[in-house]
Amino acid sequence: MTKPRGPRTAGSISSMPRKNERVANNTLILASAHTDAAMVLRCFRQVFNAVKSHFQQLEKRSGLGGAQIWALSVIQQHPGIGAGALAQAMDIHQSTASNMVKLLVERDLVEASKSGPDRRSVQLTVLPAGKKILKTVPGPFVGVLPDALERLDARTLKNLRRDLAKLTSLIQQVDEKSALIPLSEL
Repeated sequence: MTKPRGPRTAGSISSMPRKNERVANNTLILASAHTDAAMVLRCFRQVFNAVKSHFQQLEKRSGLGGAQIWALSVIQQHPGIGAGALAQAMDIHQSTASNMVKLLVERDLVEASKSGPDRRSVQLTVLPAGKKILKTVPGPFVGVLPDALERLDARTLKNLRRDLAKLTSLIQQVDEKSALIPLSEL
């Protein structure tokens, strides 16, 4: 097995051997390992690993998945919110939000009541056990990727959206419905 020369850090472009560089035992590093596509793939790996790690931390501390923590935090921020508005706030499908609410109610973290002028709609409120969980888990509740995206400037987001649309158009197995499923549930 070849060992790269010098100190190298994960994710650093400069950490990769240069095109056609010979390493320790004269093994030639192929140019394909240095393409922009390979570097972008490394970035995707880093993003996916950061997202996965965050969700694992949330679940370890709370016993809930990332999407449930996010839903709990939205309900806490907007007492009385309904399942439809929760789905909109999280940009997920209505049935996904309803299933999350059902789980949160079953675990006595959220109360669903039919009070107010329209007795058909349900108003959601976080119960003390839900508030306690939110105090113990690391943020951001929305997740590390949505949080990072929100902090990008408008121009960068527009370019990223355009470029990712090109990428998804080249992937034959893209499921349009998956766009409305929280990352923690994929």
